[in-house]
Amino acid sequence: MNLKQVAALAGVSVSTVSRVLNGKSYVNAETREIVMKAIRQTNYQPNALAQSLKMGRSNTICLMIPSIENMMFPKLTRGVEDIARKNGLTVFLCNTDEDAAVEKAYIEAMKMRWIDGFIVCSIASDAPHIRSLRTEGYPLVLVNRFEASDIGKVDTVATDNYQIGYDATQYLIRTGHKRIAIAYGRDELLLYRERRRGYLQALTDNGLPCPEAYTMRETNGNNGFYYQTKELMGLDNPPDAIFCSSDPKAFVVMHALHDLGLRIPEDVAVIGVDNVSMASMVEPPLTTISQHLYRMGAAAANSLIRQIEYKEKNGVLPKPERTIFSSDLIVRRSTN
Repeated sequence: MNLKQVAALAGVSVSTVSRVLNGKSYVNAETREIVMKAIRQTNYQPNALAQSLKMGRSNTICLMIPSIENMMFPKLTRGVEDIARKNGLTVFLCNTDEDAAVEKAYIEAMKMRWIDGFIVCSIASDAPHIRSLRTEGYPLVLVNRFEASDIGKVDTVATDNYQIGYDATQYLIRTGHKRIAIAYGRDELLLYRERRRGYLQALTDNGLPCPEAYTMRETNGNNGFYYQTKELMGLDNPPDAIFCSSDPKAFVVMHALHDLGLRIPEDVAVIGVDNVSMASMVEPPLTTISQHLYRMGAAAANSLIRQIEYKEKNGVLPKPERTIFSSDLIVRRSTN
């Protein structure tokens, strides 16, 4: 069934049917009801791409994440989807595996679908193919992973990662720990650099040392922390607490400590970041700094919608906005 047949059944012009479908032009209520009845009777399904060409909108957005297997992204994704659904938008979820070639392929595919905008959680420090999207006129939001130079140039949504590192370390110090190590994430990501900066500042403010041997660095993903933890605890003066810059890193560190026969927290306290669902299920349950992941996803979707609507009305993108979330300390039994 095509548009002409719907128009013939309703006894109106093809342009009238189009006006009813796109909702952008006035059609009186009686005519609208006649057209809608004809659409129902014929089970007419408008071509989404054709509508996009006419309306300049596809009512679809793209959410790009490194991997859905990463435990922080289900809550964030749900936040994006809930807001998108309430606003009549469909979300395309793209797992990039942090591969620039994959990202570029997804971007081109999304452009062919007349995507309305992009929410990107996987950007690396060197990603001109993503940063250029705003220059090309696409609404764009970067979530948690971006550089300081991106702030003010594109919409960003993030937690205060410096405060996360500071608060986690301060808590360990308040509970009597003086030799605090860190399981540090990838140095090229600002969020990990900021968490480490907060950690170092808390140690400095309390006059505590931070020997280089107390810094475990990510190699080959989180699993590398298993062997580094064993080496760390073999030092002459091992740490009495470990700040892990994400919960998955903490799980690996705890596994190594268990295998060494060390007690958590009696021998070594462990604190993580993110408060993923498994954090309360490991033994002992993990003390962690909770990010508001659902709210971050919702904020990113609202930020993107703001840009889409502004561009539709004014023909250009609005001035970029920055959204920063606080975090919460969740105390469980992995610390004293």
